[in-house]
Amino acid sequence: MAEVLEFRVPAGSAQTLLVWGLEPRPGLEHALLSVFSKFGLLYSVRAHSNAAVAGPGCYAIIKFYSAADASRAQQACNGQKLFQNSPMKVCVCTKQKGFQQQVLALNSNKCQELANHYLGFNGWSSRIITLQNLSGFDDENEEVGKKRCVRYLCAVEVTLPNHGVRSRGVGLGEADVGNGEDPLQFVAAAGRVQKLAVGKALSSAFQKILLVVLDSGKVAVEYNQAAEEPADFLTEEELEGLVQVNELPWGPLDFEEEVLSDLTLDDELPVWELPSN
Repeated sequence: MAEVLEFRVPAGSAQTLLVWGLEPRPGLEHALLSVFSKFGLLYSVRAHSNAAVAGPGCYAIIKFYSAADASRAQQACNGQKLFQNSPMKVCVCTKQKGFQQQVLALNSNKCQELANHYLGFNGWSSRIITLQNLSGFDDENEEVGKKRCVRYLCAVEVTLPNHGVRSRGVGLGEADVGNGEDPLQFVAAAGRVQKLAVGKALSSAFQKILLVVLDSGKVAVEYNQAAEEPADFLTEEELEGLVQVNELPWGPLDFEEEVLSDLTLDDELPVWELPSN
């Protein structure tokens, strides 16, 4: 039976394991990661101390991208000691009735991690179609002394050559900057916001790609036409023109947080070169 994986934060109960009966120790999350990552790619490992009424010890929430991987891990690890002196208990989380969790798009780093795992490092590529500075469009409405907004809009194309799939994405990055006279402040902010826009565009492009994991371990790819946006039907020249006049038709997308503070000016834009003007 095939399993379809999206480039979204795992929200299904079948992808989530609850581990309890854990003994407190330094590096507990790392130990859990070492054990459970053997069964498949993990989205997250989070360990917590038990509530006071539950007595000493810890529990952990482990999220897989694949429900099949989570099931194999549960069956193999439940009741085993693994890295501690007493056996731990592992179960698949049960779904809470009436509770619907918001499904977020993976951030760009997680998208690349998921693509590399299932498609291989050479199984996909990406390029920047256009990256435009929109920071000046609101200058006439800005009051003197208030913060200024640095804003960039980016369009990216992701290509999966072995599957004949291409997907586009658009992302907007922006940040407020103090209205000071130091030009380096704006240069640094522009570098970070460019990376933010590129990351959001890459994530947006991956939202239209579905990974179909077969029982044999082989991976097929489908393009999700239901997720297409108006920008997907434009030529590159039309797309660049609309970006330049700030009239690109695109809708908002709920992203997993792209942390702006983690993007430094010293870091290069990931693997792509900027388009020539």
